[in-house]
Amino acid sequence: MTFRFKQFTVEDDRSTMRIGTDAILLGAWADPGPAKSILEIGTGCGVISLMLAQKSDARIDAIDIDEESVKQAESNFLQSPWNKNLHPRAVSLQDIISTSVQKYDMVITNPPFFIDSLLSPDAKKNRARHTTELSQRDLITGVVHLLKDDGSFLVILPAEEDRKFTALAETAGLSIQKQMKVRPKFGKAVNRIMSGFGFQPCSVPYPEELVIRNEDNTFTMEYIAFTHAYYFSLR
Repeated sequence: MTFRFKQFTVEDDRSTMRIGTDAILLGAWADPGPAKSILEIGTGCGVISLMLAQKSDARIDAIDIDEESVKQAESNFLQSPWNKNLHPRAVSLQDIISTSVQKYDMVITNPPFFIDSLLSPDAKKNRARHTTELSQRDLITGVVHLLKDDGSFLVILPAEEDRKFTALAETAGLSIQKQMKVRPKFGKAVNRIMSGFGFQPCSVPYPEELVIRNEDNTFTMEYIAFTHAYYFSLR
């Protein structure tokens, strides 16, 4: 399927990680600031890397273990205004850890999050959405290895997985520096939490909150403003 954003277009039909609300939320929330190097883990079709490239001059390494996804991300990158800054690679996080000495200013991921749940007959889908090949512990270990001392790590997770993930991250030496809780609709419970971690100790921040839809199912003004830099229009 083709998705047209204000400054780029994304095809996602060959990717294990197609465009979804989680990716848009994380890409819109992320603030690269003066970052010169960014790593996206599990890029899929590349939409998060493209969103970051729109607001940063950083070199962005976009990795994924699925070769077809990387090929599609590469195609999307080549059609964008920032193709020279975007570098897709078909490689696992574990291989990056074992072969690379580079440290990044920012690491970002919309990770696999289904734990101990029924697997799909589609092996590619399992890779993208289940923790069978990249556990939370392995992800955090990789981030700690690859993140600069003053770098930031951004992640989006289902609310029910956030507490366990945060505990593992803190045990590994990371501290929450900012957080946003997301409600799909007014009156509904928080179902996604975006967290920004760093190595520097920080008092627990008061989390921001975002509601995506009104009770009549239209988008809230807050969500429209949140994604304004990317979407032409929302209703």
